[in-house]
Amino acid sequence: MSETKKALILVDVQKAFEDKKWGERNNQEAEENMRKILQLWREKKWIVFHIQHTSDNPNSVFHMANKGFAIKEIVEPIEGEVIITKKVNSSFIGTNLEEQLKANEVSTVVITGLTTPHCVSTTARMSGNLGFDTYLISDATAAFGLKDQNNRYYDAETIHNVSLATLHGEFATIRTTEQLINSL
Repeated sequence: MSETKKALILVDVQKAFEDKKWGERNNQEAEENMRKILQLWREKKWIVFHIQHTSDNPNSVFHMANKGFAIKEIVEPIEGEVIITKKVNSSFIGTNLEEQLKANEVSTVVITGLTTPHCVSTTARMSGNLGFDTYLISDATAAFGLKDQNNRYYDAETIHNVSLATLHGEFATIRTTEQLINSL
């Protein structure tokens, strides 16, 4: 990884994803890996962004009044870390994330969070398209199983791996937590 200014983006690491409605999930160690990366970022005093998904629907697990809106304690923000709320999959749409990255002269972005095929991949695509040197940490993200338009089920690990494959080399560089830490 280059010596440029770096930022860590933790996407939607919220209690909402503990709801049983999502079904089976892969990568049960994702949050622990996020914590390790966050700890390193804090030690180096690098920029950290916590992205929080919100919904206007009061019945949504992501509504601000519901317990699912909260960021998980394992990566709870501390003073000085930026919290950005969003209403769509991309952390860049309808937020000032791009402006904050540019104002801080960040050129390298490391992305972790939930879930790989949705907000994480959308944020990684946008980051790459905006010209940031983007890294997505494969074991610090996770997916849930999904059904396609023909009601065929794909398990969480398959969804996760296919999502990573669609990003690697075009929008982002895919690394593990260990690979990332060893490169810094």
